[in-house]
Amino acid sequence: MGRLIALTALIWALAAGAWAQSGSSRFSGLARIDAAASHVRDAGQGAEITLGLSQGVPYRLFTLAEPPRLVLDFQEVDWSGLAAGKLLQGDRITAAQFGTYVPGWSRLVLQLAKPMKVASAAMQVDQVTAAASLAVTLEPATAEQFAARAGAPQDPRWDLPAPEAIEGKAERDENAPLLVMLDPGHGGIDPGAETEVVVEKHLMLQFARELGEALVRSGQFTVQMTRNDDYFVSLERRIALAHQAGADVFISLHADTISEGRAHGSTVYTLSKDASDAASAKLAERHLRGDLLSGTDLSQADDGVTSVMLDLARQETQPRSDALAAALIGGLRAQGQPINNRPLRSAGFSVLKSADIPSVLVEIGFLSSKRDLKNLVDAEWRAKAARGILNGLITWRAQDDARRALVRQ
Repeated sequence: MGRLIALTALIWALAAGAWAQSGSSRFSGLARIDAAASHVRDAGQGAEITLGLSQGVPYRLFTLAEPPRLVLDFQEVDWSGLAAGKLLQGDRITAAQFGTYVPGWSRLVLQLAKPMKVASAAMQVDQVTAAASLAVTLEPATAEQFAARAGAPQDPRWDLPAPEAIEGKAERDENAPLLVMLDPGHGGIDPGAETEVVVEKHLMLQFARELGEALVRSGQFTVQMTRNDDYFVSLERRIALAHQAGADVFISLHADTISEGRAHGSTVYTLSKDASDAASAKLAERHLRGDLLSGTDLSQADDGVTSVMLDLARQETQPRSDALAAALIGGLRAQGQPINNRPLRSAGFSVLKSADIPSVLVEIGFLSSKRDLKNLVDAEWRAKAARGILNGLITWRAQDDARRALVRQ
């Protein structure tokens, strides 16, 4: 092996279907990917994965089903310079996504063309340069073998914390600022829509900060965010964070691409079981697929036992969400912002499933539209959009307080 030495032994966890490597005190700092030394290739009937790193890091491997995927977690890797198109050099692994999973942890997800299992995995480190190379080989597996081993292992050192128990919200002071939970879409390993100019996850984080500042400066709102940096937050976690904060309003911010038809201008979505149109249904489905990166599927998130109670709660909350959506569109339109020709839509967005917090998803614009893209990267245009949302929230609050006063009488 020359100057290369193997790292600590890999442990096969049969129950979880995961390969895991124990940490080592000599692993510290941020490892960088060596794109030139990294590739994913067909090998015989299987595939081989080689990742070059600037240094050794603790890692683990496991598989997920529907669709079949291989997941590699690291502590922690800077993926700068790596392109999925150049990494993939065969047909048996069809797609790759990589980025921050949670703060301190990185994730690479490889989508498999057919079920395969890990035949071997080893990381070697050069004693002189400290550079590391992770080599993984995959071999064919039956669907039954793959399903038996697939599943994300639960380990508090690596994984998202479980949502905390939710206590009932206290009645707020009518004169107190409303707490708005801003939810910058995507993040970390989930980039959202991408163009040559901008990536959705970065753009929405920037806009959320700008909008948050405008809301706080008004004196009528306080603000919290589901993420304040480039890391992954599951849809379930985003909802839990809003409940833990005692949020009065939840606004998820996006700038997606839509290939079906020509989508332009700001659009606001509310929750419904049946989508208002085919494009909205596909958009909601694409958002849900983002959570599959963490091995989570929220398509059937409501517990069957509690679904009746949740439906009752939504009977009060849904009209408030609908009114919020209309007020936001009114605020954006008053600022002269381009509005979609059908600005109020609905679909089964899991991130809007809170039963007791008025929740909307705002597509500020669509990166697939040249006009919208030009606007979205313009700081002055975004400032007007932020003022439009602020004014919409102010209008909605006054209307909502008036309606609630009538209900109390």
